[in-house]
Amino acid sequence: MLEPVQYALGASSGSLVGLILGLVGGGGSILALPMLIHVVGLRNTHVAVGTGAFAVAACSLVNLVGHLRVARVPWRAAGLFGAAGILAALLGADLSKQFDGHRLQFLFALVMLAAAGLMFKRRFASASARTEVARESVPKLVGYGGATGLLSGFFGIGGGFLIVPGLVAATGMPLVSAIGCSLVVITAFGVTTGLSYALSQLVDWILVLAFVSGGAGGGLIGLRLRSACVARKGVLDMVLAAIIGGAGLVMLMR
Repeated sequence: MLEPVQYALGASSGSLVGLILGLVGGGGSILALPMLIHVVGLRNTHVAVGTGAFAVAACSLVNLVGHLRVARVPWRAAGLFGAAGILAALLGADLSKQFDGHRLQFLFALVMLAAAGLMFKRRFASASARTEVARESVPKLVGYGGATGLLSGFFGIGGGFLIVPGLVAATGMPLVSAIGCSLVVITAFGVTTGLSYALSQLVDWILVLAFVSGGAGGGLIGLRLRSACVARKGVLDMVLAAIIGGAGLVMLMR
């Protein structure tokens, strides 16, 4: 059982993750695990992974509801990407439980640094107005979905920094549609990973509620700010990439 102040820190951490998800549309969920470990103070890395997976799924679902008011979600693309990823996420979650907690944190720090690098480099010049899934896009969606799902299940992250560019690369859909699609997929991956950890008694449910309560509020604020900050989207992405990279370096040093 955690101290009350730790649950308060969990709510504050959730607010930040929800704000980033609402404002940028992806990438913020990767901060959930280091915040649960280094801000909230969870000592068991596997409990942090399981708790973070459910928390991220709930925050993504809240943001998805808000996103549906402003843009259409390409459900077929989300279904193909998500179906392949869910199976891989189950495998990833089972593999993750076999790893020592410190080694898992080390590997996650490397993933954070890689994510920051991808966010600095990513471009969406190939995006178009198309949202329908062409037949030739199906293998790409399944491939990207499986790879992202495996990573998501292993570390308990949403994987939005891979899902969004993967969707755009596979289908050429516009960025706003890819963001909505990624929120559907992140929710599915998070629930899948969380259930796997819950069956192993590796979820702190009170902390999940605290994180989600903060994330819901942060997400609503982020959605309201998104239209005002759309012209500075590139700057926001770079700031988020710098935060993720810095957090990864801190985890490596520790």
